Amino acid sequence: MANLKSKITLNVELDENRVPEKLNWTAQDGGITNAEAKAMMLSVWDSAAQESLRIDLWTKDMPVDEMKVFFHQTLVAMSNTFNRATQDEKMTATMKDFCDYFAEKLELKK
Repeated sequence: MANLKSKITLNVELDENRVPEKLNWTAQDGGITNAEAKAMMLSVWDSAAQESLRIDLWTKDMPVDEMKVFFHQTLVAMSNTFNRATQDEKMTATMKDFCDYFAEKLELKK
């Protein structure tokens, strides 16, 4: 049986000061081709070093109000992923409480 592979490509266009101007990504299996993004966060677990490695990028024209919503939605998604990965309902509830607090303090809830 052949090994299946899936490829995700991230492209970052930088200005002369190496600040991201454009972010695009492609995930063929997900039906995404060269889609534009204003921000991205990528975490990778290095098992040997027992640490997470991160790439956090956003374009210089990413509005601060959108960044706040992006962070909130990312925190909610991380809570959901944590629950799926650990089945720790109690900590998931605590994380979701924080997400609600975060949204309230940033006045994201209308």
